[in-house]
Amino acid sequence: MKDTYDELIKAIGYEFKDESLLTLALTHSSYANENKKETNGEYNERIEYLGDAVLELIVSDYLYRNYTDASEGKMTKTRASLVCEYTLASCAREIGLSEYIRLSKGEDMTGGRFRDSILSDAFESVLGAMYLDGGIEPVTRFVKEILLTDIESKQLFYDAKTTLQEKVQSHKGDSLEYEIIDESGPEHNKTFVAVAKLNGEVIGKGEGKTKKSAEQHAAYRALIELKVVEN
Repeated sequence: MKDTYDELIKAIGYEFKDESLLTLALTHSSYANENKKETNGEYNERIEYLGDAVLELIVSDYLYRNYTDASEGKMTKTRASLVCEYTLASCAREIGLSEYIRLSKGEDMTGGRFRDSILSDAFESVLGAMYLDGGIEPVTRFVKEILLTDIESKQLFYDAKTTLQEKVQSHKGDSLEYEIIDESGPEHNKTFVAVAKLNGEVIGKGEGKTKKSAEQHAAYRALIELKVVEN
């Protein structure tokens, strides 16, 4: 865990007037419970709630203004792909957020720093902290730079299993199935490896912290293999 926020501030493009808000945003419940004298038991749950609401507003506003022909259902689906755990965790990794999250020793040792759920929560918490410190403008700017890019690819990954299933169903007689071929790590921090099979032949392989995530990655790799999307 890094002691200063210099690189993170540079990555998000915003300098906090009240840096304690950023510290709170990066404080996981496990750290707060382990360091009660320092934290007074406060952690990022409430500020994450705020960040989640701000993020949904920014994304909704962007889609409304830029996808003028999209139906409400289409915009809702696109928004879901942009604010899902995997996408937000990917954005968190892009700015190196994992190095700054304050975790208990036990949570850190068991891989919590790299878990999608913790990363995505921390990302939303940072948005909440930015909003409290500087209002909606810096948050909007940052979200547009880090999240509202390459939207089609983000949505395709989110819909990978559905898209692959639809492609397979367009060819009568073809069958698609997923298989978990490996799992490793301790019970609380497993990594699963899945393959997507078309008529018994492996066409995609992926891994994730859950079986569903591993299958999603396998489906996306299969779409690349079938040249539905470019790598």
